[in-house]
Amino acid sequence: MKPDIQRELIPRDETLRLIGTLTSLKVECSDKAQQWRLLDGSGHVPTEPSFTELFQQATSAQDLSREVLRLTADFAASPHSTNRAGHATLAHLATASTMSAHAASHFAETAQAALGLPRSSSPTDQHYLKNRMVIDHATARAYLRRTSESLRDAAKDLHSYLDFHRFFPAPSHRESPGPHLPPRPSGRHR
Repeated sequence: MKPDIQRELIPRDETLRLIGTLTSLKVECSDKAQQWRLLDGSGHVPTEPSFTELFQQATSAQDLSREVLRLTADFAASPHSTNRAGHATLAHLATASTMSAHAASHFAETAQAALGLPRSSSPTDQHYLKNRMVIDHATARAYLRRTSESLRDAAKDLHSYLDFHRFFPAPSHRESPGPHLPPRPSGRHR
């Protein structure tokens, strides 16, 4: 049973690299969710919200989403995604991919509403657009936070896999003879 478990382990170096990447993306998503604000200091939508600034948030969110999607696709294509050790990690990455894509689209909708705000003629239309902006922006930030949480959970799973490596240290030269050593005589055949 021991060789089966060892075969399922994600290699330590690869695990550490993934944890580093996940942690970096997690922090970036969390920071952006906290930094990007729509409301002014008094808690209101600015009279003339900056389309350029809001669209830049949408663009940056799209870039983050692309990184999360690429990481998920790379992990899904690896042989480790199909074993027990990688399945939970892949599930967290899939959730992070979905959440990050939703975040980008809601930031884009916020920017679109900002663009339409000066053209709206009635106070009712302006009120509706401002409310829509607040809801879309808050939703986008929530999706970024959920992306960060999913990335954190994937990193936690990988940390727990590192614990398994302690129980299965790399085989020593005596335990696994290399091809350069002659086979040992044995009464058993495999």
